[in-house]
Amino acid sequence: MKHLLTGGIGFLTWLGGGWYWGMDYTSGDLYEAEELYRDGHPIRKNRLIFVKWPEGNVYEPIRAEDGEYLGRPAFWEGSLYCLLVSFPQETIRILRWDPEEDQVTETAALPLQAVPDCYNLMLDIAPLTLVRQGAENRFQMVWPEKGDFAIGERETFDYREGDRLIFARWEEDPDYREEYVIRHYPDGEILESGNGTVQTMPDGQKWLLT
Repeated sequence: MKHLLTGGIGFLTWLGGGWYWGMDYTSGDLYEAEELYRDGHPIRKNRLIFVKWPEGNVYEPIRAEDGEYLGRPAFWEGSLYCLLVSFPQETIRILRWDPEEDQVTETAALPLQAVPDCYNLMLDIAPLTLVRQGAENRFQMVWPEKGDFAIGERETFDYREGDRLIFARWEEDPDYREEYVIRHYPDGEILESGNGTVQTMPDGQKWLLT
């Protein structure tokens, strides 16, 4: 059994490109940390690690400071990207880590006011995109392109393929079932939908399970 020193992070998620990632949630998720900060409570910075498969090497290239919180990362074109929100500075930063050079650079910096809140604010692909799915059943593309349209209350964004945005949707009428919904960017028009779920395989293939 391989032993990885993760500093207490006990769950890893496949990211792509031979990488897993894991995070601790010292103040909940990003949105919960934002709520704590807005209510005047101190937030404990969280940690994010990357683990290389199959070697099992653990990396922690980006570390938050006091008042900062890390969101879900993304793998794109050979680099790993992190979402870092600084509540005192009211900024959203997208940071790029090049594993080969072991170098961290800033890809973009946005004012925190660019989004109503950090509810379901995350990086996704392809290409690299900052998106938000708000509690008010609206989907927003925040960076580098912008888009804003209504979605169903039981829809969840999955991934992007150019101008096609793939969502998952569940129904219960009365039997539970899952559906996929493909919408057009930027207007959100439904191009296709049907029963089944889309699963991303380790080599990047998309499998539709019906």
